[in-house]
Amino acid sequence: MTPASTSSTQKLFGCLTRRERWGLSWRGWLAILVLVALVGGTWARLVHPFLAQTQRVETRVLVVEGWVPLYVLRAAVAEFQAGHYDKIYTTGGPIVGSGGYSNDFNTYASLGAEDLAKVGLPGNLAQMVPCHINGRDRTYSSALALREYFQTNGLAIHSLNVLTEDAHARRTRMLFQDAFAGQASVGVIAVPNPDYDAAHWWRYSAGVREILGESIAWVYAAFIFHPPKPADSAAPAARARLDTVLKGGDIALRCPRRAKSRRNRGSETTCAKRAAAVAPPRWATGTAQRAIPARNWLRTV
Repeated sequence: MTPASTSSTQKLFGCLTRRERWGLSWRGWLAILVLVALVGGTWARLVHPFLAQTQRVETRVLVVEGWVPLYVLRAAVAEFQAGHYDKIYTTGGPIVGSGGYSNDFNTYASLGAEDLAKVGLPGNLAQMVPCHINGRDRTYSSALALREYFQTNGLAIHSLNVLTEDAHARRTRMLFQDAFAGQASVGVIAVPNPDYDAAHWWRYSAGVREILGESIAWVYAAFIFHPPKPADSAAPAARARLDTVLKGGDIALRCPRRAKSRRNRGSETTCAKRAAAVAPPRWATGTAQRAIPARNWLRTV
C-alpha cells in the first residue's frame, strides 16, 4: 500500500479508518421486518394459551392463591362444588402495604379464606396457610409454606390442584412443582380475566400489562431462579407459627388497620373475633410449653 492510499483510508492520525463493508439494502430491511412481524404475530397468538395453562390432576385438595381477585374466588367455589374436593387451602404472604409480616391474619392467605366465605363457601371448608415472606419469590415461598403445613400436620398429600388468575397459571404450577420436589403431582386451573378478551389481549391495557409482566416473570422463573431443593422435615418452621402474644390465658393479636383496596386491607373486627378462638399451635403445647413462660414459647421455635 502506497503512502497516498494509506492517507486516503485513515484520518486523525490513524484513529479513523475507512474500510469496505457489506450493508443491508432495502430488500434486506424489508425481509427483516417481515420476519419480525411473523415472529411477533405468532408469539402474540400463542403466548396467552401458553401462560394461562389449565391441567387438572385427580385430587381431593384444592389450593387457591389468596391474593387473587374476587372473580377468581367465585370460580374457586364453583370448582369446589363441581369437583370432589374435601378442603380448600388458601396461600399468601403479608398484605402489600402492611410493612411486612405482623400476624397470620394480616396475610393474603387469611384474606382469601375470609373472602371465600363471603362468596359462598362454608367457613369450615377453607384453611388458610400463611407465609411470612414479603418481597421476591412470593409464589414459591407460599408453596413451601403449604408443603411444611402438610408435613407439620401429618397430612399425606400426593396430589393437588392450584387455582389462580389467568396468565399466572403456568408459572404458579412450575414453582409449586419445585417446592413439592416430586412429592406431589401438581395440577393447575387458570381462571380467565374478564377485563380483556384473551384472544386479542394486545388491544387492552390490562391484557398488555398482564401478558408482558407474566412473560418476563416466567422467563425469570424458568431460566434464572434456581431454588435449593427443599429439605424433608416435619419440624415446624417460621411459616407455621402464629404471631401471638400470650399473657396468662389470653391471646392478644396485633390487628392491622383497614385499608381502602382489597389487596391492602385487613380487618380489625375479624381479627378480634378470631382471637378468641385462637390457641397455641398443637406442637407448642405439652411439656415444652409448661417448662417456659407462656409469653416466651414463640422464641423457642
